[in-house]
Amino acid sequence: MTAERPIAADDGKDRDPLFDDPALAEALAGCAAGGRLSNGDIRAMRTARRRAVATAGATTLALLVGTGAWLGRSAWVPTPQPIEYATQRGEQRIVTLADGSTVRLNGATRVAVLLAGDRREVHLSRGEAYFDVTHDAARPFTVRAGTSDARVLGTAFDLELRRDQVELAVYRGAVRFGPSMAKGTTVVVKAGWRSRFAAGYAAAPRAFDVAQQDWRSGWLDTDDMKLGDLVDELNRQGGPLVIAPPAKLADMPISGRFRLDDPGQLLDAIGAAYGFSVKREDGKLRLVQS
Repeated sequence: MTAERPIAADDGKDRDPLFDDPALAEALAGCAAGGRLSNGDIRAMRTARRRAVATAGATTLALLVGTGAWLGRSAWVPTPQPIEYATQRGEQRIVTLADGSTVRLNGATRVAVLLAGDRREVHLSRGEAYFDVTHDAARPFTVRAGTSDARVLGTAFDLELRRDQVELAVYRGAVRFGPSMAKGTTVVVKAGWRSRFAAGYAAAPRAFDVAQQDWRSGWLDTDDMKLGDLVDELNRQGGPLVIAPPAKLADMPISGRFRLDDPGQLLDAIGAAYGFSVKREDGKLRLVQS
């Protein structure tokens, strides 16, 4: 029978590093319950323990990262920003918005479009545009031009920003038209009717023929338009630039239906009827009162 060797005092200098591992406790417990364990058994238990701890840690980290990302998305929603669209003289452009609505810009026109979760807003800062709006009861569609607002749900209409007024013509549906932010009386303009906003008030609607071709086909129905506004309309179409007329001519009301493809010929014809002439200067047109 082999004599048992005395156990020397442990100073920690020559001890196998594996005995410093928490797995040692498991090994000792296993030894007490089922007999002596070898060093290999202890190492296997230590490897299994570390693998389990590493897996649990990685899972916890993934959960924390995923939860943080979800909380970040739910807590921060980017503020929608308006998108600008513009045309040059003689250019027309059709823009399809994210909601399916379309905006057709006349020449020398600028709009800014904001589509949000509860509203759709357009700012017409220059020129003229034709809107074909997709119906969405939860998001009214508002177009601001000057100090006027045109509010719709689903319709088709034309809005023109002139020097001292805003002109609205409705081709389908109906539009509530009046001062911005509802700071005054508004009117409801139905298809086949138009209204004019000036000096803070929307005029009573007046009828027009929606089947007639308009600026989109090169035609213009002046309907008591001032000569200065007619000049602006002609300049949107391109061709020779018409110099802004003097105030007395600019305020002259003009009525008629005209083609827009030859500004010089058109102004010659209007001038013969209204008492002014057209001078050609360096490729530009100047209106001179007779």
